[in-house]
Formats: sequence, structure tokens, C-alpha cells
Amino acid sequence: MTAGVYFVDDDEKAGELFLRFSADSAFSASVFRCADDAIAAFREYPASVVVTDLSMPGKDGLQLMQELLRIDPDLAVIIITGFASVNNAIEAMKLGAEDFIRKPYDMEELVLLVERCIDNVKVRQENRLLKRQLDREREYLGMIGKSPALKAIQGIIEKIADVRCHVIIEGESGTGKELVARAIHEKSLDADKPFVVIDCGAMTESLLENELFGHEKGAFTGAAHSKRGLLEEASGGTVFLDEICNISDAMQVKLLRVVQENQVTRVGGLRPVKVDLRFVAATNRNLEQMIADGSFREDLYHRLHVIKIRVPALRERKDDIPVLIESFIKEFSDRYHRDVKAFNSQSMQLLMGYHWPGNIRELKNIVERHVALAESGQLMNLDESAICGGNVPLDSAMAASLVIHGWPDLKALEQNYIQAVLEHVDGSRKQAAQLLGINKTTLWRKLKSARR
Repeated sequence: MTAGVYFVDDDEKAGELFLRFSADSAFSASVFRCADDAIAAFREYPASVVVTDLSMPGKDGLQLMQELLRIDPDLAVIIITGFASVNNAIEAMKLGAEDFIRKPYDMEELVLLVERCIDNVKVRQENRLLKRQLDREREYLGMIGKSPALKAIQGIIEKIADVRCHVIIEGESGTGKELVARAIHEKSLDADKPFVVIDCGAMTESLLENELFGHEKGAFTGAAHSKRGLLEEASGGTVFLDEICNISDAMQVKLLRVVQENQVTRVGGLRPVKVDLRFVAATNRNLEQMIADGSFREDLYHRLHVIKIRVPALRERKDDIPVLIESFIKEFSDRYHRDVKAFNSQSMQLLMGYHWPGNIRELKNIVERHVALAESGQLMNLDESAICGGNVPLDSAMAASLVIHGWPDLKALEQNYIQAVLEHVDGSRKQAAQLLGINKTTLWRKLKSARR
């Protein structure tokens, strides 16, 4: 494909000369006498190189360059400048110009400079394409890894890309269920439609109902205006019901009606509103066991269970740990301005041998902590205590304090341990959740359960 070159100069004769000298070149030249015309054409037919005079009426060459580089960062811009404006040309180089040429210039020299810039652009584009290909191999819409278990999930996502079916995602806390849900949406034909996340465990039943269904004016005290619910807002797209196992039986009935009838009725309303929704529901508990226990409706389960995806725990996909660590190190070293590349070999052995009860969330937290504390230019080192028990010292006195009256059952032991961790972090639920290897919603639910 022939490379396109724009020549932008309010001097008509300069444009004519450029067309004449470039007639036998390997690129296709177009001439413009003002920046606005060049920008309008560039949006329709992008060029590889733009040659522009620095001083022009209206937008000058610097403004033109900045606007075009926002459209295409790979673009090469050559600045034409007078002797008195050389400093401005150097400043333009700092802002992204490829090169500059001073007036009076040799037109043959300019054509050679353009051809060299075209080659530079091709190299940049090839490097960018190669990087994208490598990134696609290592990261599938945020799902990092290459283990067979992850590839199987990606295969299912590809198969249902053109199907608006409901999906249930099962997996422990911290395994990346939301990433899977987002990948399902992003790969679908409705990727440009809303993707709405609803945390079913973070709200009371009345608040959840109001958020999902909205309300009519006067439906309750304080309802001064009608409000569309999240289900209405998401119509045409995907609703991600995170930890659906936490919703009450009454809410399950209302949700079942939406799934069956594709319509919602606002709180205090009488007229149902049609919606077009694909539900993706996630759970860290076994819904089939909950059905057997009578805590989850079988009819709702079967409505949602068109496709089921099980996200494996990190201990089941340890081949992905090195690439996950590498990705997290890059993320946090960029964020915290640390020049660190890796853990030392002993640390990697510890990380590979750990059982990761908190899954990817726990791994990411550990990497972030060590990058934040790392010294630039050195391999990171961690000892076994950094990943076994999350640095919470469980000495004999604390262990003894957990046994209150004889031998407590597991639920009581868990609640006592959670309280001990909360005391250790001065009541910070965020830190406690991180040390326990669970998310804040799960911690909130466990604390709420303890108060019953």
C-alpha cells in the first residue's frame, strides 16, 4: 500500500514544487494551504507523514502537529521553519515532531527526508503490531495466563460471542470472575452496550431492590422523583450479578420474573417496562448445594444456567503464576515509579509453592506491597512469612484466645479469627480483607452473619 504524505503550507508555489519533485516517488502526495483542511482530510484518509510550515495563518504548524498526533501517535511530522524560528522547531521536536528543515531548503533533500520518515513510521507500526500480538497471547481481555484451564474458559467465551445467553460463573473469591464476565461482554455483539456490575452482597434487600428496579415518584419517603433502575439502564447490554448466592428468596422471585418476562416494574409502579438483558451471575458457593439446602431457587438457577463456567483457583493453574507476577510487577512499578523487574529465584520458589487461599487477589496484593517497598534496580526478596498467614502473627497466646469455651465449631473459630485480625489492623476492614485473602464484600457478609 502506497504511503500518503501531506504537505501543508500557505505558500501556493511551495506546494506546487513539492508535488512536482515527489511525482516519481514511492509515496502519494497531497497539498493543503491551511491546517483545518489538512485535519479534515486526515480524519478521512490518514497519512504516514505530514510536512508542515511552522508559521501559517490560523492554526500554526505546532497546533496542527499536536492535533494530528492525538489522532495517530505513529504519524511522522516534519516541520518547515525559517532561520529565526529554529528554537521553535527544536521545541516542536520535543513535543513529537520527527524532524525539521530550514528555509530555504532543497526540495530533493526534503523528499529524501520524507522517504526516511516513511521507513521510520513502518518500523513503529510493525513494532506496535508485534507488541499487540504478544499482548494478545499473554492477556485475553485482562485474563492473564496460558494454562489449559484458562484457555478452556477463553474457548467457551469465543463460542458464545454471537449468542445472547445467560451465564453462571463459579469460582472462589479472588479468582477473577468479574474479568471473565467482562470478557464475555466485550467479545459479544453488544460490546458497545452497557455492562452493569451489581454487587449482590454489598446492599440491604430494600436498597438492592431500589437499585435494580428503580422507583416511581412518591413510592416511599424521600422519593421526590422517579428513577430508572440499573436493569433499565442496562437494557441492550449485560448485567453482572456478583455473588448472586447472597440475595434473599424474595429478591430471587423478583429477579426470576425479569429473566422470564424481560420486563421490570419499578418500586411503587404499576406499569412494567420492557428490557433486553443478558445476565451473567457469579457465585463463590455451590448453587446446586444451596438448592438442595433450600436457600436458592431451582427455577431461577435453571433460567440462568444456560452456560456454566468454572474459574479455577490459582493453586489449580500454577503455570500462570510467573506471567501474573510479571504483569503485576510492571503495573505497580509504573504506578509507584520503581525500577524493579522481578523477584529473586528463592522468592519465586516460595510463590510457586504457596497454596494461595486468596487466589489472584492475594497474589496481586503481595506483589503490590513488595514493589512499593522495593529498592530500585534490585531483585525483590520475600521470606515465607510474607505469604504464609499474610504477616499476621498467630502466636500461642492468640491461638489460645480463639478457643473460648472448650473446642468451638469451625464457624465460631472463623469469626473469632476474623475479630483477631481486625484488632491486629486497628479495625481496618480493607486491610483485614487483604490479610484474610478475601474481598471486602465477603468480609462484610461474614461479619453480618456473626451478628445474627
